[in-house]
Amino acid sequence: MEIEVGRITHYYDHLHVAVLSLQIGLKIGDTIHILGHLTDFTQRVTSMEVEHHSVVIVKPGDDVALKVIEPVRVHDRVYRVVQGMTEPIAA
Repeated sequence: MEIEVGRITHYYDHLHVAVLSLQIGLKIGDTIHILGHLTDFTQRVTSMEVEHHSVVIVKPGDDVALKVIEPVRVHDRVYRVVQGMTEPIAA
């Protein structure tokens, strides 16, 4: 299952860093899926910064910079991959 956490607002190609505007919190170790018109990959969050300071957890409303393993584009959607959750079975 995936939960949308935010969208890409900037991408710095020479640094391989994306800036996300968050709707839901995120933490180091989370697995994210970045999806857009030309983008589709999954990665683990290994480092994040807010205003040039390393952080371990970020809250909704924050703009956070994080290293990405592939190029991304502005407006790509970012989802947190949630393990162990199953959808309810209709009776």
